[in-house]
Amino acid sequence: MISAAAVVAAGLGAVPFVTTASAAVDLAHQTLPAGDGWAASGSGTTGGAKADTAQVYTVSDRAGLAKALGSGSGTTPRIIRVKGLIDANGGSSCDDYAAGTGYSLAAYLKAYDPAVWGRSKAPSGTQENARKAAAAKQAKNIVFRVPSNTTLVGVPGTGAGIRGGSLMVANADNVIIRNLTFSATEDCFPQWDPKDGSKGEWNSAYDSVTLRGATHVWADHNTFTDAPRHDATLPTYFGRKYQVHDGALDITNGSDLVTVEQNVFSNHDKTMLIGSSDTDSVGKLRVTLHHNVWKGVTQRAPLARLGRIHLYNNHYDTTPLNGYAHGYSVNARARAQIVAEHNAWTLSGDRKTSQLLSGDGTGVVAGRGNVVNGAATDVVAAHNAANPSKKLGTTADWTPTLTAGLGSAAASLPAELARTAGAGVLTEQGTVKR
Repeated sequence: MISAAAVVAAGLGAVPFVTTASAAVDLAHQTLPAGDGWAASGSGTTGGAKADTAQVYTVSDRAGLAKALGSGSGTTPRIIRVKGLIDANGGSSCDDYAAGTGYSLAAYLKAYDPAVWGRSKAPSGTQENARKAAAAKQAKNIVFRVPSNTTLVGVPGTGAGIRGGSLMVANADNVIIRNLTFSATEDCFPQWDPKDGSKGEWNSAYDSVTLRGATHVWADHNTFTDAPRHDATLPTYFGRKYQVHDGALDITNGSDLVTVEQNVFSNHDKTMLIGSSDTDSVGKLRVTLHHNVWKGVTQRAPLARLGRIHLYNNHYDTTPLNGYAHGYSVNARARAQIVAEHNAWTLSGDRKTSQLLSGDGTGVVAGRGNVVNGAATDVVAAHNAANPSKKLGTTADWTPTLTAGLGSAAASLPAELARTAGAGVLTEQGTVKR
């Protein structure tokens, strides 16, 4: 392995930021470095680093993962090493979950067809109750509650990940999630809501990772994807896509002090929500997103409400991928205070710079040092010029101080992060493979 110092000495160019957390210990015992985003605030984030030998688990299937997590409550430090790809459904299918509940999609469609049921009230009655019963069976299998003082980490070289599962970090503190691929998180039983928007929507229930009332969380070097079933392959009912995917990583319900770094988000629509509503929480929702890659992402990278969000050294690629067409990257609404600096956008020919940001006219994006296709660009000004009725504020009410790894060479990020971000690039020593 070539050291960072050797690269610089040899004149090989800037070295991308790579977390070297607790480099003297193995990957599973490493902790968030000082100053590394909001999750480093206060007591910092150490996960299960203090776990004794009896609380270090290596799991390779659904049953092992569920056993290691226990009830999802408690504060005993634990380390869970995920070896290989875990099928969260454990071999069960949507038909298995529906069995015995009386639910069938055909019957559900017949019962709540807007031509019969109308559009003024939510579904209720026999088939909606059956859908809820089937959904409860799926949730019991695929939702894993993560307790406080936990590290979940993929074993390098094993293709570690969770397929079809949803990690729930609810009212827990001090959690680390690293080196895992989250794929195919799907809801077998989306709910039809005829009142959602002007045409109704199918709404699904599971994020790959959900933070609700969670504090001090570090998500590092993970990959999030809908693969292998992309939205473009989903059927349409009642004129709306039968959506089986929800969020990739959502941070809601007063969650606070979160650092999300060196992840890859791809092949997804509603990718990251910070704040579940315009009244979610005041004084919380403090989140740092840095050195992440967003490609084949339609929207919410992130959509932020109320909180203080720091975005730096991320790479956004708007090129359509597997049917996921770019809508916008960052949305600041409900008085969100975003500081966005030294990020890079690769802008495809079908998009404009003015379409990279979005908002409701109450949010702030204080931007500096951002580049589009390698050129310094004021992305906030571009948005405001095209959206005079929903201008973004340009001055945040806070100044970031926890900025480990912040670099000013945004133009080099696409190449650098292609080598360093996402699951599968870390070694057992917590360094990036060369």
